Amino acid sequence: MSRRFTSVEALIDRAAHRLLDNLPSSGISGSLVEFLVFGLKQAWACLFGGLFLGLVLLTSLIWPEHAPIYRYDFLVCAAITIQVLMLLFKLEQPAEAVVILAFHFVGTIMELFKTAHGSWSYPEPSVLHIGHVPLFSGFMYAAVGSYIARVTRILDFHYSGYPPFWACASLAVAVYVNFFAHHYVWDFRYVLFAATAVVFWRCEVHYRVFRFRHRMPLLLGFALVALFIWIGENIGTWSKTWLYPNQRIIWSLVSLEKFGSWYLLMIISFVLVNLVHKPKHVLSAKERGGLESPPSGLLSEERP
Repeated sequence: MSRRFTSVEALIDRAAHRLLDNLPSSGISGSLVEFLVFGLKQAWACLFGGLFLGLVLLTSLIWPEHAPIYRYDFLVCAAITIQVLMLLFKLEQPAEAVVILAFHFVGTIMELFKTAHGSWSYPEPSVLHIGHVPLFSGFMYAAVGSYIARVTRILDFHYSGYPPFWACASLAVAVYVNFFAHHYVWDFRYVLFAATAVVFWRCEVHYRVFRFRHRMPLLLGFALVALFIWIGENIGTWSKTWLYPNQRIIWSLVSLEKFGSWYLLMIISFVLVNLVHKPKHVLSAKERGGLESPPSGLLSEERP
């Protein structure tokens, strides 16, 4: 358990078991319990991103006109404070802070390039910025990395049909290059979509919720996370924290093309996180001592 949870998370887990262990384990009621725990664990995995997005929205609504600090600079300080407090109160593992730093670096480089080419803009002033990019923007990418790193251990991800690392890394590099190169040459994102399907077609992620293990095609997981990021981006642009060119006069939904971009970003995110959390494979029947898994998608498992 120490590898899956921080000491504080272990205390929360034990308290949750005392509350939930006596609830139904089968039928509709049992499924509802499993779904409830899944939602709670997802919310916990989103802790950094949820707090940060909440501050983005809240400050857009109530930020004083003559505040002694710019809103963007406050968001930088707030993100750093959240990160420090999560480490101090053992709500996050140190390795996850490394992931956040890596995502901030990768994201800031992309932001510098994209804003210089007019892909989007930040309409408010700031002191803490590089070029036209306020430093808080890197934490938006960091929030994605934080979520993936946290959910990987909180739900105890294991994989079947996991592709070789060279294939994942090569695909991630190609995705990152295309984010820049498509401004000068042909946008080959559709080739990348096809390559993603080929590389991860057989891969399933097996995850522990409460009493059971479940499994899901990893491609579906990428799409679901990308969808929620797209929803978060709509919240960010609605708050006018950043804007696409077509939103500067009248706000409109972020285009579904951006959903595709976030889907491809999942590949980069997945590879970076797996440099910290090494992928764990599902044991074969032989490795389990000849025990066959049930044929359904719900795999019973002993509670840790």
